[in-house]
Formats: sequence, structure tokens, C-alpha cells
Amino acid sequence: MPLDADRGQDRPDLLDPSELDALGGLEIIARAVVRGFISGLHASPARGFSVEFAEHRAYRPGDDLRFVDWKMYGRSDRFYLKQYEEETNLAAHICVDVSASMDWRSRPGLLTKLEYARRVAASLGLLLIRQGDLAGLICFAERVASSLPPRGTVAGWSELVRLLVEQPPGHLSAAAVALEDLAARKRRRGMVILVSDLLVEERATRRALRKLAHQGHEVLVFHLFDPGELELPGVGDALFVDPETGDELPASSAELRTDYREAVASAIDKWRRACGARGMDYHPITTDQPLGLCLGEYLHARARLG
Repeated sequence: MPLDADRGQDRPDLLDPSELDALGGLEIIARAVVRGFISGLHASPARGFSVEFAEHRAYRPGDDLRFVDWKMYGRSDRFYLKQYEEETNLAAHICVDVSASMDWRSRPGLLTKLEYARRVAASLGLLLIRQGDLAGLICFAERVASSLPPRGTVAGWSELVRLLVEQPPGHLSAAAVALEDLAARKRRRGMVILVSDLLVEERATRRALRKLAHQGHEVLVFHLFDPGELELPGVGDALFVDPETGDELPASSAELRTDYREAVASAIDKWRRACGARGMDYHPITTDQPLGLCLGEYLHARARLG
């Protein structure tokens, strides 16, 4: 996405994610991305969202008038309530795949899928808390590697970031195990955000996602791709290696390119149809796309919960 220099400084959420390394560590990057995203909402001509992200929410019939922000009413001629932590009406679990296949990139200069997932999770967590909601974290590979219950404080978010930074990549991905465990524990209606390359046992994972949706949770799936996974390079003979099992397969990439392209398109279509049939949001994302895209998709899903 071409941006002029001044706009890039104001809107880190619209930059190539690899360009954000110059800002500093994960916490600094996430703060800059969320700040840029919120500034974009304030500048948007679409009414409604821009003020809700300043720790306010729209008035609904039956709300306690003691919490109406009358200054906001004077500026906008609309009723908004000051949002306090005890009024939080959403608890979100961000489930991040930290398996070996996530710790990969096709060429220098790109983020690995895991690095991208960390940035998505940290930014979403901060955005949730800025709304007055709760953000929790589950990191999983062959089992749940670390977790943090949903919290609505900046200190809780800092702990979430620390876990993301310190969590090393695992081996095989068993997304279904983590999601089934979450379904067994998460009784209150909320949101589940899965960030994964979906190199998983598909049937079991889809069954676990359906269970969460059936329980009334809003389910949002970010299917991460390295750009190199969408199209095989024309390099002639090559050795293909499974990063999780170590299995090797020599082949001619030129002969496989058409079949591979069709297989990727088919996989995306299957996931999109499987999620859509149950009212779940599904978004294929490449690791060179701006983080603001993920935040915007989250916002649309969040809006449906009211």
C-alpha cells in the first residue's frame, strides 16, 4: 500500500508490518498501531465508531443516566456513556498458534507468521482494553503452552505482551485441543479470536470452532499466509520440507505450480464456507498486509455483539 512519509508516521496501522521494527519492541509497536488506527476512526466520515474508541459507548435504552457524558452530548448532540471497567460487556480470548510452521518466512525482509501473529494479538488486546473490554491470551502448539485470563487493565495487557514475546515456537499444531478446552471453560458469551496458519487437523479444529459458535461466542479466524505460500516460485528442482515433521519431498516446482495454486485456493474456499455456514468470520491474511486490516475486521465483528 503506497503511503507518503507524513501519512506513514501518523498511521502505522497502514504500513508494511516489517517497517514497524524501527519503532522498537512489541509493546511500542502495538501502541503505535492502535493509536494510528483510532486516529483513522476519528477522521472517518462514518458516524458512530469514532467516539466509541475514546472509552465511551453509545447510549442504549435502560442505561443509567448518571453515566451520560454531557460534554460529549454538547459536542455531538448524541448520548454517550462513560465506560468503566465494571461495565465491561465482552471478554475476548485471543488464541495464537505458536507451532513450528508459524516460525517461518519465505524470504528475508518478511516477518515470520509467528512474528506477525504476535503483533496482531498485542494490537487486538490493546484495542479491546481501550474499548473497556477484557483481553485474554492462549498460546498453543501441540498443547496449550501458556495462557492468561481476560483482563481489562493496561497492566494485564503488558503481561499479555510479555507472554507473547517470551513464548518460543513449539512443534506440531493441535488447535482443536486448545479450542475444546476453551469451549469447556468459557461459559459467558464473548469473543474467540484464532490467529493461525491453520496447518492443523482440519476436521477436529472446525468441530471445536463450531462448538464455540454454538455456545453463542463470536468467532473470528485470521488465517495467516506467508506471501510465498500462495504461489510457488519458478526455481526448477527444489526440496520441500515440512517444518513441523521434518519430512522432505524433492520435486520440480514448475510442474507443481498450477496444482499448488489450485490447492491453496481450494483450502481457503473450504475454510471460508465452513466458517460462514456457522456465522463465524474468516479472513485470510498475508504477513505483508498492514495490521490495520486485522483491527478493522475485528471492529466489524465486535459491532455485531452490540
